[in-house]
Amino acid sequence: MRQLTLDKLAELHLGGMMKALKAQADEPKICQMEFEDRLLMLLDAEEFFRKQRSLEWRLKRAGLRQNVRAEELDYRAGRTFDRTLFERLLSGEWLRQKRNVIITGPTGIGKTFLASALAHQACQSQLGARYFRTPRLLAELGIARGQGTMRTKLASLARVDLIVLDDWLLAPLSDLERRDLLEIVDDRYEKRSTLICAQLPLENWHDAIGDPTLADAILDRLIHNAYRLSLDGGSMRKARGLAEQDRGNIDPTQNPGEPIARSRARAERVPSE
Repeated sequence: MRQLTLDKLAELHLGGMMKALKAQADEPKICQMEFEDRLLMLLDAEEFFRKQRSLEWRLKRAGLRQNVRAEELDYRAGRTFDRTLFERLLSGEWLRQKRNVIITGPTGIGKTFLASALAHQACQSQLGARYFRTPRLLAELGIARGQGTMRTKLASLARVDLIVLDDWLLAPLSDLERRDLLEIVDDRYEKRSTLICAQLPLENWHDAIGDPTLADAILDRLIHNAYRLSLDGGSMRKARGLAEQDRGNIDPTQNPGEPIARSRARAERVPSE
């Protein structure tokens, strides 16, 4: 009879209940429980199973560069940032408000790690997220334009609850790339959230975009409803490399590290409306 039940659960795609029922069979105390109590346990197991499967699908779809959770963040690491603000962002309220987040700081300091933790939290909240390196996304849009699928690509981006644009303004933009960025941020303004990771300080973005008119339009849609988190300190990659050297695991000549510009830590809250 139990095998028939298991087969029926498998047929109905109730994998969580099926696994839980098998586990219950090995627990004499559970077998002695009332039917409804056991049924409730099975239903809870199915709910948890479906949530985990949904989370795995969303994380796979997100394509995060680092699949990390906020619990893995080491606040003792050699960098400084507004921890209170970051923990507020983990609540997800900024996503519900359709606001943006801007994370700036020198290379290697962990901007992508923090962004990935926030995107992971969004996925746990049953929201869709996508991670992009900005240069690669712009290249993909150029290909889509040539293939005649540009409108479909932009529409797909506009529907995602959160997109992460890493390596923002890492290289000079062409005129078409500036216009593509404007299309992306305009489609998302006050409708979806965007998270930017940049080495370049915010005050240099206008000049880096290149065209004053397009720069005004892009930044107006990104900055004025954004939380800003600035990181300061040494390179986390360099610190890990030195730790590996201390353990004798790598050749120090193969990991010279990089010079890091230091700046005063600051985090500005989004202006009141």
